[in-house]
Amino acid sequence: MDSPADTAAGSGRLPPGESEEALAHLIPAQGDDGARSQPLKDHLHAVGDLAAEFAAPFGAEDWGRLAGYWHDLGKYSHAFQTYLRAATSPDPHQAEAAIRVDHSTAGAQHAVASHGVLGHLLAFPISGHHSGLLDSVSDRACLGERLRKTVEDWRSAPQAILDQSRPKPPAFLRAAIGDRDHFAVAFFVRMLFSCLVDADFLDTEAFMSEERSGKRPEWPQDTLVLMSRALEDHLDRLGSESSEVNRQRDLVLRACLQAAERRPGLFSLTVPTGGGKTLSSLAFALKHAVRHGLRRIVYVVPFTSIIEQNADVFRRVMAPLVESGLPDPVIEHHSNLDPDKESTRSRLATENWDAPLMVTTGVQFYESLFGNRTSRCRKLHNLAQAVVILDEAQALPVDFLSPCLRALDELRRNYGTTVVLCTATQPAIQYRDEFPIGLKLDPGHEIIPAPDRLFGALKRVHIQRAGILQDEELAARILDEDRVLCIVNTRKHALHLADLLGESNGHFHLSALMCPQHRSSQLEKIRARLSSGRTCRVVSTRLIEAGVDIDFPVVYRSVAGLDSIAQAAGRCNRNGRLPVGRTVVFEPEDTSAERFLADTSSNARQVLALHNDPLSLEAVEHYFRLYYWDQSSRWDSKGILNEFRLDQNPKLPFLFGFATVAERFRLIDDAGKPVLVPWGNEGRALCDELRRPWFRPTVQVHRRLQRFTVQVPVNVWRKHMTRAFEIVQDRYAILSFPEVHYSERTGLRLDVDPAGVFIA
Repeated sequence: MDSPADTAAGSGRLPPGESEEALAHLIPAQGDDGARSQPLKDHLHAVGDLAAEFAAPFGAEDWGRLAGYWHDLGKYSHAFQTYLRAATSPDPHQAEAAIRVDHSTAGAQHAVASHGVLGHLLAFPISGHHSGLLDSVSDRACLGERLRKTVEDWRSAPQAILDQSRPKPPAFLRAAIGDRDHFAVAFFVRMLFSCLVDADFLDTEAFMSEERSGKRPEWPQDTLVLMSRALEDHLDRLGSESSEVNRQRDLVLRACLQAAERRPGLFSLTVPTGGGKTLSSLAFALKHAVRHGLRRIVYVVPFTSIIEQNADVFRRVMAPLVESGLPDPVIEHHSNLDPDKESTRSRLATENWDAPLMVTTGVQFYESLFGNRTSRCRKLHNLAQAVVILDEAQALPVDFLSPCLRALDELRRNYGTTVVLCTATQPAIQYRDEFPIGLKLDPGHEIIPAPDRLFGALKRVHIQRAGILQDEELAARILDEDRVLCIVNTRKHALHLADLLGESNGHFHLSALMCPQHRSSQLEKIRARLSSGRTCRVVSTRLIEAGVDIDFPVVYRSVAGLDSIAQAAGRCNRNGRLPVGRTVVFEPEDTSAERFLADTSSNARQVLALHNDPLSLEAVEHYFRLYYWDQSSRWDSKGILNEFRLDQNPKLPFLFGFATVAERFRLIDDAGKPVLVPWGNEGRALCDELRRPWFRPTVQVHRRLQRFTVQVPVNVWRKHMTRAFEIVQDRYAILSFPEVHYSERTGLRLDVDPAGVFIA
C-alpha cells in the first residue's frame, strides 16, 4: 500500500483526505510515545494570531496576522511534505537523504501577487523568517531573486488562508510612504519581522518542546504596579545620613516622580555622577509605565563591565516580590552574565525581552535595532509601548549617530515608546541648530528643570591638571596616597603601573586582561578595604569609571574624553563625606598606543585649556560641540541610512539593504579572540570538562565559560597561539600554563606589543 508521501508524489500535491492533511511539524514516535504532528493550518492561524497581538501596540495588527498566515505557505507543497516525513523518519538513511525545501519564498511571492506594492512590505519578513531580513538587490541571496524564483507548487493551500483583504497601513506608515521617509518604512518592516519571527518561534516551541515552552515565565498584569511599590518601600527603608549629597538625591527622586505624570515621549534626565539617577530613573520609569499603560522597562547601560552592578541593585529592590513567589522581574541580557544569576526562565526571557525589566548593554540594544538575524530581531516588537532608559546616553560613537538617533526617534514617534536620556554631563544628543539630527525634547520633558543648580549643589570634586607625568613619577604619587584610584586608557599602561607599584595586599589592578570572575573578586576586596579604612591603591582601565559604586578621596585620570573624565571624577568623594575630593588629570608618558582616543582626547585638551571648571555644563557643551556637533561628515560614516531607499519600480519599490546594514553596523569592530582561563576552582573544572572529547557544552556551560574568558587582539592571538593556547574540541582556546601566563594580581601576561593594545 502506498504511503501518503508516495501518493502525493504521483499527483504532484497532497490528497485532500483529513488523514493526509498538510503538516507544519512532525515528531516521530519515541519509545512508548506515539508520533505527534501539527497541522499546517493550525500553525498558520496560531502564528497569525500571535503576530497580530504583537503588532497591535503600533497599529499593525492586520499586518501581523497576514504575515503569520502566509509565512509557511510553501509547506503546502508536495515536496516539502515529502521532505518533512523523510527528515523525521526512523530510518537514518532516509532521514539523511532528505533534501531541504524552500518553504518561505511562496508566501512572499503570494503577498506581492495579491497586494501589489504594499505586499513587498510583507515579502521582506516572510521571505526572511528563517534566514534573516534580506537586501532587496544583491550579488548574493536577495529579495528580488526570491520573488523571481520558481518554487514548488503550493496551491493546495486553503482559500480561506490565501484570500485575505489588503491590510490598512497605520497612519504613520501612510505618511512615511507619502513623504518618502525611507527609514521609517524600513523600520516598520523590521518591527513586523520581529512580530512574525517571535510568534513563529513561540508556536513552534509550544508544539515541539512543551516542557521548554512551559518554563517561559509569566508575570501578573499588575507586575509593574507591584514593582513600583517595592521600590517605594525600598527607598523608605533606606533612609539616609544627613548630608547635602543625600538631600540633592532626594530632590532628584522627587523630580522624577513628578515628571512621570507627563505624557509619553522623549525625556532628559541630567544628573551628575553620584546624584542617584539609577534608582530615580527606575522610579520614573515604573510610575510612568503604570500611569500610561506601558508594558515594560528596558534599561540600557554603555559598558558590559558595569551592567551587573545595576542589575544587582534592581534585584535587591525587587527581592521581596521574588520571595512572595513572583518570577524574578529583573532579566539581564549581556555577554558577561554570571550563570549563578541565571535560570531557565530568565534565559528564555532574554530571547525576546518579554519581561518587566530588561537590563542590557548599548551594543546589544543598538546592534539589535540594525541587525537582520531572527535571533537579534525577535525582541524588537517588545520595545513598542515600553520605557527605554539610556544610561549615559551620549556614549555613542560619532560614526553611528545618525542611524542610532533615527531609530530612537522612530520608537518615540510611531511605536509609543518613552525614551529617557540619562546623562551625568550634558544632553549631547538633543536637537539644536548646529545639530539638526538631534532628538527633539518634548515641552516640559526635561526632568531636572535647572540642572546647573543641581551640578553646583553636588559639586564635591576639584579637578587639577598635572601635565605630563612620567610613569615613575605617577607611581610615586600613587604610593604617597593611602586610598587612591588611577584610571588609564590602555591595558598595557595599567599593567606597567601595577608592576611599578609592586605587590602588596593593598595594591590592586583591574583591566580586561583579567577574566570577569577575577575582576569581580578583586572589586569585593577593594570595597572591603575602603569600608574598613585600610590602604587601597587601584590602577584600572576605564572599566571602573561608570556605574561602579566606589568612593575614593583621590582619583588620577589619564586624559581622555571629557565625559570619561567626569565619570572618573564620579568615583571621587562620591558620597560627599569630604569637603572636596581631588581628581588629577594627567598626560601619559607614552601616547603611541592611544591613537584610538585621538578625537576625544584632543577635544578634551582644548576644553581643559579654556575652562577653569572642566566639569561645568558650559565646558561640557564646548566639548560635545567639538566631538559631536561639528563633525557632520561623520554622523553616518558607514552609510547606514543610504541603504534604505524608495524606488518607482513596481517590481522592487523598496530598496532596503537589511543584510548590508547588519554587516556594517558594528559598534565594536574587533572584540578579539576569546581565551579561556582556568582561574579558581570553577575555572579549572570547566576547562578540564572541555578537554574531554565527548563533552558537549550546554547553553548554561557557555554562560559559565564567559566568566572565565579574556579577549585577546587577533594579532596577539596569532603570535602566541602555538605556545600559549591549547585548542580543544576544535573551537575553544584554553590558556596553557596559567601559572606562567596568568597573574593573580594582573591577569593575562603575554608580551603584548603596542599595536595589539586596545581599550579594556
